[in-house]
Amino acid sequence: MAKPVSRAISRYTSDALALMGMMIRVARIERKMTIAELAMRANISQALLKRIEEGDAGCSIGAAFEVAAIVGVPLMADDPKALAVKLAHYREKLSLLPKAARKSTRMVNDDF
Repeated sequence: MAKPVSRAISRYTSDALALMGMMIRVARIERKMTIAELAMRANISQALLKRIEEGDAGCSIGAAFEVAAIVGVPLMADDPKALAVKLAHYREKLSLLPKAARKSTRMVNDDF
């Protein structure tokens, strides 16, 4: 199946991507890292790094998170221990939920 050329994204998502890209760029510049150096450390192309910094929605989330982690941009929590606590909480929550969401096939008789 062909990859879609463009996908509609919400304003919130667009703003969040732009913010993350700016945070990565600022952190990279503060650490005096060039685009080439950061791209090499993250094992991605310079073009992909530029797209991440521009807030492009078509970038791999794994690549964006890896770049953010390398330059020290917090992901989900400022403290790595807090992130581990949240991860454990959601793992426990998922273990209690059904494996998949299904619509009810049973008709409710609400005629009184």
